[in-house]
Amino acid sequence: MKAIKGLALATVLGASLASGAAQAADELTLQLKWVTQGQFAGYYVAKDKGFYEEEDLDVTIKPGGPDIAPPQVIAGGGADVIIDWMPSALASREKGVPLVNIAQPFQKSGMMLTCLKETGITSPEDFKGKTLGVWFFGNEYPFLSWMSQLGIPTDGGEDGVTVLKQGFNVDPLLQKQADCISTMTYNEYWQVIDAGIPAEDLIVFKYEDQGVATLEDGLYVLEESLEDPAMVDKLARFVRASMKGWAYAAENPEEAADIVLENDATGAQTEKHQIRMVGEINKLVDGSDGKLDMDAYERTVKSLLAGGSDPVITKEPEGATSTAVTDKL
Repeated sequence: MKAIKGLALATVLGASLASGAAQAADELTLQLKWVTQGQFAGYYVAKDKGFYEEEDLDVTIKPGGPDIAPPQVIAGGGADVIIDWMPSALASREKGVPLVNIAQPFQKSGMMLTCLKETGITSPEDFKGKTLGVWFFGNEYPFLSWMSQLGIPTDGGEDGVTVLKQGFNVDPLLQKQADCISTMTYNEYWQVIDAGIPAEDLIVFKYEDQGVATLEDGLYVLEESLEDPAMVDKLARFVRASMKGWAYAAENPEEAADIVLENDATGAQTEKHQIRMVGEINKLVDGSDGKLDMDAYERTVKSLLAGGSDPVITKEPEGATSTAVTDKL
């Protein structure tokens, strides 16, 4: 009888320990830069395929939106990690939010200006006197830096450009309110095409080709996170699992798109668009291991500093990047 009771106790204890282990996964919250879409496929794949679970992580992914600024979210304690473009992150850091880049999944820029050929624009010099659609909420910094380097004012006039504060859609081009609009290679450009304007009626200027490309989707935390060894370990597990998710998405773009769609609570995305987006995004990730290319970082900083009388940042950043996390990969 004692043996049976002992066995029963051991079983209960075993079950309790197993339950405790199951509940012991480290929680981590990721704030996306935009809504649920293929731009973030690697993270959704990592969660869906159990890559985070394998690293003993319980990851919550919070979609973004037009009124959500990731730097403000993390500063307010609403996330542990955010995805942001480096111009926005460095500008936020200079303004007092101590953001640090811990990993850089995106190796290339997908940002473009897409113009109607009928406007007569054939080169950036032709922007003068035109109306250009520009995204704000931190996305305007690469554009402003580019115009500064071209010596083109952004306050209108024959020798300047009129900046139209563009919503996150392509309506200004379709309705001919703007001569050019901001687009991404993986999203809005294809919205223009799908709206019925053929590629031969468009001319695009990729920031990458113009030598003014700045680093886009990177992973950022607050400085204080890197002062805690346990947190650094947790972040390393997160980055490792996330990059595994990106590698899986590159090999299985259609499945990755389906996973994104399953997580889209709005139901606003289409399978065709998401498959195409994941394919284009994979070109930007380009087999990344998550480590920041310091040459690309220096080019970004140089571009942001070269802003004439109104640069995006006013001094060389200090402590804006760290290899503490990627050194553990």
